[in-house]
Order: sequence, then structure tokens, then C-alpha cells
Amino acid sequence: MNDLCADIGYKSINHYGEELCGDHVDIVERDENSTVIVLADGLGSGVKASILSTLTSKIISTMMSEGLPIEECVSAIAATLPVCSVRGVAYSTFTIIHLINNETAEIIQYDNPQVIIIRNDKNYEYPKTEMNIGGKRIFRSSVSLCENDLIIAMSDGCPHAGIGLAYNFGWKREEIIEFLETMSPCGYTAKNLSTILVEECNKLYGNKPGDDATACIVRVRKREPMNLLFGPPSNPDDCGRMMSLFFSKEGKHIVCGGTTSTIAAKYLGKPLKASLKFEQSDVPPIAEIEGVDLVTEGVITINKVLEYAKDYLGENEHYEHWNFKHDGASLICRLLFEEATDINFYVGRAINPAHQNPDLPINFNIKMNLVQELSECLKQMGKRIKVSYF
Repeated sequence: MNDLCADIGYKSINHYGEELCGDHVDIVERDENSTVIVLADGLGSGVKASILSTLTSKIISTMMSEGLPIEECVSAIAATLPVCSVRGVAYSTFTIIHLINNETAEIIQYDNPQVIIIRNDKNYEYPKTEMNIGGKRIFRSSVSLCENDLIIAMSDGCPHAGIGLAYNFGWKREEIIEFLETMSPCGYTAKNLSTILVEECNKLYGNKPGDDATACIVRVRKREPMNLLFGPPSNPDDCGRMMSLFFSKEGKHIVCGGTTSTIAAKYLGKPLKASLKFEQSDVPPIAEIEGVDLVTEGVITINKVLEYAKDYLGENEHYEHWNFKHDGASLICRLLFEEATDINFYVGRAINPAHQNPDLPINFNIKMNLVQELSECLKQMGKRIKVSYF
């Protein structure tokens, strides 16, 4: 078992004036060692294209996740979605990325822009084998993966960006590669990098996209454990055991909550240094304890982290907020969203007397719900989550 994992993220923009996107991305994990990613681009735009791309990606990802060979998957698509008799082009094009043990990527491409691989911050020319399945010209590749590899799949809305506006013939593949080579060393997550790429396309379209544009990115990276402590245990006698388990874990350590940080400081025998500097008004200031990577306030800060997490999984409109600010919530977001792959939550069930104030909209159930919702969001980001209650 290797220590590599895949960070997968995608972003789409709709054709100007359309409510639905004609591109669709489907990600199916067969098990821990097999992940299938399908990016399908339906003919045209709007409702019809959305249905065609969704149907295509669902059929392929479901069949491949069940272990059926690519020939059968493509034959099924060929039979289900014939070529348009008027335009003579396919009703839906697709790109398939099959990750095996996060060591090998099988890439199957049909009429979408060719997948780009960035290795060591430079374009990597990978081998392609041409196949003919059901009358369709398919390109197949098998690539051995290395740490920090970026695999970029796109719909044709990306290279078509800027036609007649910024460029005569759109955003050329070489120019997209140059853009990605510049961004690669920055260490962006797959989601953030796909967002940046698609936002650049949107600018080239003059914020009025002439086609649906989607970028799906896979970032190969090493596993990185992270530990977050939130709240004191319900039984004060369990403080020592809780702290011992928390600090014995490999990886960085985040402590959230006033009482919790006091207990942690006492356990470590180090002073708790508070800060009165407010980075932003709605998030309380952070503190410091020697031996702890980050110390923050509890419920209000975690609630802000959850707000950012939900946005990250959706439109990702607020990534510039938490990516550059230094308040507690933003710092936690960078650690959990960007750095961590395996996150251990240590959650205390003690009821905070301060939260029993009827004027405060905080209670024990809200605290537990925050942990549950944040855990689910992080799982959707592809993180491995373990929650221990005390």
C-alpha cells in the first residue's frame, strides 16, 4: 500500500443564458484502490445537453466501477447515444480517468480536448494508443503516477474561450498548458485550481460564456494526517486520556475552544497566550500554545469553517477569503481543505455553561451537528475522517 492519494476537484460554468450545464462530471469510488472519473460534454447546451452528458457519465462510471472493460462501456454508449444525423457529430463526448491504487491512471478520451498532465511543473507528453470501438475513435493511455502530478481534463468550452474576443481562434492548448505550468508550483487544491482555470475562461468569454466550460483536475499527493480537538470531555476524569490520545497522533494538531485550550495548555505544561487581534469581525481571535499548531475559539469559528466547506463543495466563491486571511476559521480551512488527507476529530461531549444562556443561539445539539456536518463535507472532499467522542 503506497502513501499516495488523489485530490479531485472540478468546476463548471454554464453557457450564457442557460440554467443548466451541458457538461457533467461523475466520480465513483469502487473501493479504496479504484476511482473512476468521467467528464461528459453533451451536444449543444441547456436541458438537452445536460441530460445527454448526465446519462453518458452515469452509464460509463457505473459500468466501469463494476469492473466491466472499457470496450463494453463504450459500446453501450455507442448503442445508447448515436451520432447526430444532421451535424454528423456525437451526442456526447467524454473523458475517463481511472485511478488504480493512486499509482496508475488509465485515461480514455473521445472527442474532448486532450487531457493535460503537468509533472515537475512542466507539460508531460504521455503515450496514447488509438482504438476503434463501435465506429468511434478512442484514445487510450496508461500513465504511472508520481507525487505532485496534475491531470487536467476539460470540455471544449475551455479551449474555445475567447473566440472572436480575446483570441481569434480561442485559448490554444499551448497557452492553457503555459497557464497551468505557472499555477502548478503554487500548491492549489484540485478544486481551487479548477476554479481558477474556469474563471480565466469566463474572463476570456467576457463573462458571457459562449459554451459550457468544465475543468476536472486530479492532484496526486502524499497522505497528510491532521488532528482537531473540539470541546472538553463530558467526564473531567477523561481529560488526561483524551489529551494523551490527541497529542500522540501523527500530524498537525488544532485545538478549538476556550476551555479546551486551557486543558491542553495544562496537559502540555505550557502557557496559553491569548491574542486580542481581530482579523475579521465575525471570527474570534486565535491564541498560542507551544506544541500546538493552531489554537482557536470553538463553536463560532467551526461554524464559519462549515460555511466555507459548503461553499467549497459548491460554487467555491469564497476561496479567496479563506485562502489569504489569517483569522482562525481561514487558518483551519487551509489546514483541513488544502493540507490534510486524513483527519481525526476528538470531540468532547461536555456541556458548556456559557452556551446555556437563552440569549445565545448555541446549544449542545448545535455543537454536535457542526461536527457531523463538517465531517460529511470533508468526506465529500475525499478526506478520510475518524470522529472520537469523549
